[in-house]
Amino acid sequence: MPELAAIAAYCEEVRDRIHELLAPLSTAQLWTRPYPYGNTVGHLLLHLTGNLNHYIGAHIAGTGYVRNRPREFNETAQIPKDQLLADFDRAIAMTGSTIRAQAPADWFAPYALPNEPRLLSRFAVFQRMTAHLFHHTGQIIYLAKELTKPARGAVS
Repeated sequence: MPELAAIAAYCEEVRDRIHELLAPLSTAQLWTRPYPYGNTVGHLLLHLTGNLNHYIGAHIAGTGYVRNRPREFNETAQIPKDQLLADFDRAIAMTGSTIRAQAPADWFAPYALPNEPRLLSRFAVFQRMTAHLFHHTGQIIYLAKELTKPARGAVS
């Protein structure tokens, strides 16, 4: 189903957009909270990487990935930007290759996890993971803008 492979292409477009957004940011900025609440860009990247590797990698592609979801939001080490992006890129590449490997009947193969009763088919998983990727990309866009805007009172 080539039209469904557009999901893979969209994920790759999001990957490219995230690279553009993060280009001007340092590793330290990725781990900075511009507000006292919410996540850092680094934590969001860990979360997106873990989410794709768990739902698609472990449960469809059979990668053997074991998720540590609490770490995605509580990591205290400032993982270098290059490493975060490389791990994210691998998750996107795995997602794309898994989507493109699906035969027409695979899209509607059952998908069941005890904690996810709403995900009934592989198509539903790919659709939900794409929406999840888009949702957190919006947050990354906002945070990147906050982290790169000039400080108040700064003279340009």
